[in-house]
Amino acid sequence: MSFASASEADTPLTWIKSSYSGADTPSCVEVAPTPATVHVRDSKVPHGPRLTLTPTAWTAFLPYASGR
Repeated sequence: MSFASASEADTPLTWIKSSYSGADTPSCVEVAPTPATVHVRDSKVPHGPRLTLTPTAWTAFLPYASGR
């Protein structure tokens, strides 16, 4: 995990819903990528806890998340 820089902390995040989530699926992950970090949250709890990962950590995690 990493911490956002001061300039990045002031920038609003654009959240993207997982392509594995359907309209009838209540469980969903959203990500907000920035140049320095990838933010991850539960779409059902948008103001709840979130993970902040480095792009390298996110890239290493993706094959496990997609089941490939």
